Amino acid sequence: MNTDWIKEFPAAITVCDEQGIVIAMNDKACATFAADGGEKLIGHSLKDCHKPESWEKILSMLATGIANTYTIEKNGIRKLIHQQPWFRDGKVAGIVEMSIILPEEMKHHVR
Repeated sequence: MNTDWIKEFPAAITVCDEQGIVIAMNDKACATFAADGGEKLIGHSLKDCHKPESWEKILSMLATGIANTYTIEKNGIRKLIHQQPWFRDGKVAGIVEMSIILPEEMKHHVR
């Protein structure tokens, strides 16, 4: 499977393994977290850059395989954060986090 598209995808994508160790970041994630080390975060634990309650949520997702989705606003920029466990042979193998900048005006459709 070719995953070249991920590198320049315009949303921050960060992937960790089942221990919470960062194993991959795309360009946008490296730029988003540049002040925290950017690409140098690969190989380090998510525990090191999260508050205790956030780390507990990560551990829960790793244990249960249940996703976590929410929105945030920082410096006037709204983002959708989606944290989705990924699986290997039916077992949780880690978490993929996507951080997507939301437009100021966003349509909502009920279908």
